[in-house]
This record gives sequence, C-alpha cells and structure tokens, in this order.
Amino acid sequence: MKKLFLTLSAAVAVTFAANAQTEKGKTILGGNVSYDYTKVKDADGEAHALGILPSVGFFVSDNFAIGTGIGYSYQENTGSFAFDGNKLGVFSVAPFARLYKGDGDFKFFGQLSVPMGWGTAKDGDTKIGNTEQYGAELAPGFAYFPTSKIGIELSVRGLYYQNTTLKPEEGGNVTTNSFGLNANSLAPRIGVQFYF
Repeated sequence: MKKLFLTLSAAVAVTFAANAQTEKGKTILGGNVSYDYTKVKDADGEAHALGILPSVGFFVSDNFAIGTGIGYSYQENTGSFAFDGNKLGVFSVAPFARLYKGDGDFKFFGQLSVPMGWGTAKDGDTKIGNTEQYGAELAPGFAYFPTSKIGIELSVRGLYYQNTTLKPEEGGNVTTNSFGLNANSLAPRIGVQFYF
C-alpha cells in the first residue's frame, strides 16, 4: 500500500510540474537560427542566407503568452542569383501571441505572429536601395515537456502572408506579395523553448 501511495504521489507531482510551465507569470525563452544554401547544377551562381531571431514571451494568463523576437538576417547571392543586388541585410522584429491547450506533458498550441523587417540591398559595396517586409503568420504545433523548464516543439508554418517592398535609389518601387498555407508534416519546424 505504501508503494502504491508513493507511486500515485510521484505521478501527481510530475503532472503538476508539467502543467506549471504555462501558468500566469512564467517566462518563455527561445528563438530561431537558420542557414540556407542554394546552388543549381550547371548554373553560374549560388545563394547563402543566415538568420537569427531570439525571442522572449511572458504568460499574461494561464496558457496564454505574448512576446517578441528581435533579430537579423543576411543574404548573399552570386552569379545568376544576383538579380536585385547581391547582398541583403534585414533587421527583424516579430511580435507574437501564443495559446496552449491540453494538460500533462503534451500541449497543442497556436501562435499568431506579425513579422516585420527593414534592411538595405547592396550590389557589392554600393547601396542600391532599402527593403521593407510586413506579414502575418498563424502556426499550429504541439509541445512536449520532458522537464518543468524545457519544451520540445514540433510545428508547421501554417497560414501566412508577406508583403515585401524594394525601394531602389533610382526608379520605382518593386512590391511582392506572398500568401500561402504550408502544413507539410514531412518538413516540420523543430525547436526547444525554455520556461522560467
């Protein structure tokens, strides 16, 4: 009987600890680091892109967090990929709101973010213009909490919209709009968040 009581007590303690990550007053730390490389076989040119976007959020109520990410991305293109200049540096801000559903070690979440970016396009060392990016993204996913301070996440990009404008030093603006639904379960985003 004593063993059964201790086992039940341990199970209740683990369940309580797992539920404690997303309660009001807690902080969530995480972010995104990416690197992309593109080269077309038998073509003259390649593209490199590097980005970093650390994020922090605060639970304003149980299972609901708001926060922001602040970061920088850099892209360099050579040869046939260098159509609008060959270097692009962008400072990014991405405020978000995240809602968790579920109990225990697994919780589903939905995250609404509003990514924005401002940067400079260059051809070599010569500035050719500025760029602005504004968008919205609704991403579903789930989090597994192996400990009370760590959440391992699996999500997809989901529903997104992005408006990008290149404002060249000479000539008119070039605006691109992107809209889509990306729920590819074979190419998920995997991440780790820290809860304090």
